[in-house]
Parts: sequence; structure tokens; C-alpha cells
Amino acid sequence: MKITSITGQEVLASGGFPTLQATVILENQVTGLASVPYGASTGTHEAVMLIDNNPDRYQGRGVLKAISNIDQTLAPALIGQEAENQINLDQIMIDLDGTPNKSRLGGNAILAVSLAIAKAVALSQNMPFYQYIIDTYQTQPNFASLPKPMMVAIEGGKHATNSTDLQEYCLSALGSQSVEQSVESVLETYHVLEKVLDNQQLSTNVGNEGAFAPEGIASNEAPLQYLTQAIEQAGFTPGQDIGISIDAAASEFYQDGQYHLKLEQKVLSSDQLIDYFTPWLSHYPIISVEDMLAEDDWPAWTKFNQIADQHHILNLGDDLTVTNIQRLQKAIDQKAISAILIKLNQVGTLTETVRCCQLAVKHGLTTVPSHRGGGETNDTSLVDLAVAVGARFIKVGPTRGERISKYNRLIEIEKGLK
Repeated sequence: MKITSITGQEVLASGGFPTLQATVILENQVTGLASVPYGASTGTHEAVMLIDNNPDRYQGRGVLKAISNIDQTLAPALIGQEAENQINLDQIMIDLDGTPNKSRLGGNAILAVSLAIAKAVALSQNMPFYQYIIDTYQTQPNFASLPKPMMVAIEGGKHATNSTDLQEYCLSALGSQSVEQSVESVLETYHVLEKVLDNQQLSTNVGNEGAFAPEGIASNEAPLQYLTQAIEQAGFTPGQDIGISIDAAASEFYQDGQYHLKLEQKVLSSDQLIDYFTPWLSHYPIISVEDMLAEDDWPAWTKFNQIADQHHILNLGDDLTVTNIQRLQKAIDQKAISAILIKLNQVGTLTETVRCCQLAVKHGLTTVPSHRGGGETNDTSLVDLAVAVGARFIKVGPTRGERISKYNRLIEIEKGLK
């Protein structure tokens, strides 16, 4: 099955700006389509999302340059190649780019083509995309325990205006329920949360990820109180049926070696921020924390990881690790994390993403594939990836079509496995 055509085009993402979609056609006329997201809050070590910087189009955020790179560089190099050689094809694109962060051709261009090739082959072989990933990379998932929802419920930071300094507060399903039951339980709690916020006279408008973004919230701790109340009022046991996950995105409020919490008018050192967070770990049903420190504040990460471990709480790296094998290995060596968030567009190829997951699993780390807060599409590749690598959770918002499509795909996979 040789590749006969590769093209790129602009499509709109959920943030109202363009992203990139690739179309790959094989000699048997099977077509693979893939679109890629972009982030609002991004780590500086991520693969580059190449944009045009042309102020006359979409405030400079068009992706015609990336499309040109598909048409003029990637397509000529890949057309005529055997599509089944995914690992080799991804390496060809990495070599063509030749930069550490895919800044020449664009991580968005490379990832779209990488995924579109994979999807075309999966369709040709009449297999689900997750099974294609399993077969290609020899992953070893446990189909008896599919990823559970880590559902964003309250958002702040760069994802909402005049809300919390911290970026996300999530409801995470626990226990042995099915995926379908877990999604139902968490969404029931999310709808109860609306009443809890309304009783506090807080707005229940939603932010980038379809979660509540209450303006005028009193403190960064307050959402933990509201989520706990919602879990209880929905008839579930906090920490047993449903837990709370936090993503601070601390790099976004880190400046000149200090952490600036504008909501509470505090400027804290790394140690002070750790002291600020630590009481929460025992006062609330928190099951995971993410990016509680800045992306290069390595000694503080190691210190906080020890504290999180003492409370049996997962400590996820996101901006710290950016789905990058080298940064993940450093985090492992420094005992900085116990889990890793996985985002396909942080690294830019399917192969590099899976290899990062495999390294994490090898060292006993939990993997949590995630949506992007800035601009998502209806592409559900990350769901099949989560299933294929045996992820414990999948992190996605609770409403809006581009978010719900992920949960619908996860439920579809579960039904297909029965």
C-alpha cells in the first residue's frame, strides 16, 4: 500500500482560529484524515505549531506556511513510500525538519501527516485505530481497564478570564465502573456543580474547554470546596467514587524566579508555593496534581513529588515533560514526577508520542493523554492512543462537541470490545 497523495488544508478549531488537517490517499484509494489541536497554555519546550504571523489573516494565526510545507516538502518525500512503515515515515519527516522542536516544517504539519498515514493504513486493514497502534508499536494495554474520564469541571488561568490563577480543576472517575458508567457519574456531578456555583452566586458560563469559568471566585482553594460539595450532593463518595485533579499550569504565573498569584495578591518562592499547596492534599479528595511548579523549576519538582507521594497522589508533568523522551528521562532520573500528561502535538509524530508513553510505563509512571485547551477539533486520535498505551485516565472537557466527541469515541471502543 504505497502513498499516492498527501495534501493539507486549513480547518477551524474550537478556538475560532485555523488549524491543520492532512489527507493521505493510498494506492487502493483508501483515505486517511487527521486534524491537530493547538494549546492556549503551552510549554516552551513543545514542538512548534507553525503559524503564518500574517496580521491580515486570523490575527497572524493562519497555517498556510505549514500547509505549504506539507505540499512542497513532506508530500514529495513520502509519496511512493510504503504506508505501513509508520516508524520509518515518521523518522523521514523528523529528519527533513532537522530541528529539535520541529520549527522548520512545523510540528502541526508533521503530526497531521503522521496521523493521517496511520489512519489510512488502519482503514485499509479494517482495524480500529487503537489496534493499529498496538500492532505497530507492540504496546500492551489492559482492555479490562480502559481509561477513565479526568473531566475538567472548573477552569481558570489562560483558559478563562477573571477566574482562578490555577488553570483546571477536574473530576476524575475512580473505582471499577465501566467507561460509560464513569462518564455518566462524572457528568452527573458536573451538573450538580452548576447548582453549587449558582448557590454561591457565581457565573456558570463555560471557558475554552467547556467547563465552568466562574468570574469573581474568592480564592484558588474555593473550587476544591465546590467540587467536593458537588460530589457529595450527587450521591458519590469523594476520593472513592470520584476524586479531584488539579492542573496549576504554574509556568503561566511564574516570573523572575517567583510565583505571582494575582487572585490572592501573593508573590511566593518555590518553597512557599509548595507550602501553599500542601494542606490541600490532606483536606480534599485530590487524586492527582499537574504542573504545580514551573517547567524548569526542577529541584522544587523533586521536593513536591516526595510530598505528593506521601499522600498517595499522582504528580503529573505536562509543561515539564511535553511528551518528550529526553525531558521525561530527566524527570525520571530526578524523581520529579509519578505520572505524565501526554499530548500528541507537544512532540509532533505518532511514533514519538507512543515511545514516550512506553518509556513512562517502563518506569512505572501513569500516563494521561489529554485534549488541548486552546483549539480542539473533532479528531479522536488521542482516545485511541489512550486505549492503546493502557492509560489510566483521559483528560477532556465536559461539554462542547469537540470535547464530547472524545468521550463518545471512548464509549464506542468499550462497546466494541464487549
